[in-house]
Amino acid sequence: MQINKDKLARIISTVFVPPSFLIIIFTLLAFHLETESTQRYITIFVALIFGFISPIVLFLYYRKKGKIIDLDASIKEERTFPMSISVIFFIVGLVVLIAFNVNIVSIAFWFCYISNTLITIIINKNWKISAHTMGAAGPLAALTFLFGTIALVFLVVVVLVGWSRIQLKCHSIGEVIAGGIFAFISTYIQIYLIVDYFS
Repeated sequence: MQINKDKLARIISTVFVPPSFLIIIFTLLAFHLETESTQRYITIFVALIFGFISPIVLFLYYRKKGKIIDLDASIKEERTFPMSISVIFFIVGLVVLIAFNVNIVSIAFWFCYISNTLITIIINKNWKISAHTMGAAGPLAALTFLFGTIALVFLVVVVLVGWSRIQLKCHSIGEVIAGGIFAFISTYIQIYLIVDYFS
């Protein structure tokens, strides 16, 4: 039974990496918020290139070079540089989204990836907060902002992701809970303030 649980946890952890949530949510935002095809395609394009493909290619490159020892980036010090480069990808993506005047909710949520990653880098110096759980809880916050409490059904996915990281012994319960709570609250507040300011 233990082997089956580990296999299930590995599947969940691999499929639901943060970039996977990013491309799914921004595709949803593109079709839900944008009325013009240009803005819709730009939103998806930016998410695909700067939020999905680039971070994954970067991770795999560092994995191949031996600078990240395993798929879970178990050593927290190994996560700092890839996350820092990802921030650059996010900044470039933000500039493109603003230049094409996409919906302010998408811009606000994209900004959260920059700010939350920077905060994660700081936290990571002393504590390995769960980026996987953050990657699930941030989108939950965005969906909750848009659709209200009905979006909280997505909490099941966040819990599954958190469980998978604990089951694989990549994180403690505290690191998983902290990642989920921090990402949800931080993302929701930032989206609310940015949208309110520019509306």
